[in-house]
Amino acid sequence: MHDRKVRLTSGEIASLWTAYMNNSMSKYILKFMLKYIEDQDIKPIIQKTYNNASKSMEDLASIFENEQYAIPNGFTEKDVNMNASWLFSDTFCLTYVNHMAKVGMIAYSGFISMSNREDICDFFSIGLTETNNTYNESLKLALYKGISARHPFIETPKHTDYVDSKKYLSGLNPFSDKRPVNAVEISHLYMNILTNAVGAKLCLAFAQTSTNKDVQDYMLRGKEISQKHMKIFVDTLMKDNVDVPQVPNVTISNSTTPTFSDKLIMFHMNLIISSGTGNYSTAASASQRSDLMVNYERLSFEVMRLAKNKEKN
Repeated sequence: MHDRKVRLTSGEIASLWTAYMNNSMSKYILKFMLKYIEDQDIKPIIQKTYNNASKSMEDLASIFENEQYAIPNGFTEKDVNMNASWLFSDTFCLTYVNHMAKVGMIAYSGFISMSNREDICDFFSIGLTETNNTYNESLKLALYKGISARHPFIETPKHTDYVDSKKYLSGLNPFSDKRPVNAVEISHLYMNILTNAVGAKLCLAFAQTSTNKDVQDYMLRGKEISQKHMKIFVDTLMKDNVDVPQVPNVTISNSTTPTFSDKLIMFHMNLIISSGTGNYSTAASASQRSDLMVNYERLSFEVMRLAKNKEKN
């Protein structure tokens, strides 16, 4: 059998470009974090994640060269001010890496499903494995340090039961009592609380260190939306007497020194929004109470309005 070069498909081209841009952004966020991390338990995980992002960029550049594919205009040393003041706490850095690993696992799974060529599938499979390892290592360390945010505890089912009424889907009828949220719904509500907690802190960090008034306003609006959504999810759980565990102390400093370029900041915000709306869509499809479905749809629309920069109030 004669070897022949198989061209990249549109799915592979899109996936390779996205992977390069994501790793490019991560590399310089992590590089800045590494400068100030003092916790010697946390630093190795951040360093390993930085090394993985750097290696992925090198491997992707090699693929682009072999395919005569123009290397994307990613992020460089110019997009981070390494002389800027301390911005993120060590705890935030660990939480950030754990959160972004979740985003990365979803992204790499999607890249694999959109690829056909064996070498491209292998590359993304390695990326998925490395990202999964990062998630597991960061989670174990967070548990060890007592800063991991566990999902709420509920009673374990003691017997099998079945839904025997359409009232199970009730949630919008004011004359019908809503049933308590089930385990699947609780898990998605709490996951979205954590996601918005990280997003709100990132927005604040970007807002206070950007010199661009439009970017500042945009980030502050993003922070307000994240806090609003967190309150809605927390209130939903508390109405059903579900305890809401304490969100990790993901603090940032009060530094106003310009740290990241507006290009990097806005790209990162777009990634957060894409991930968040994906989470809401998944949560809506997994939730069986109609009021929760409507809430997720309404909140997704609010986030998308922010993404299009149409929300001025």
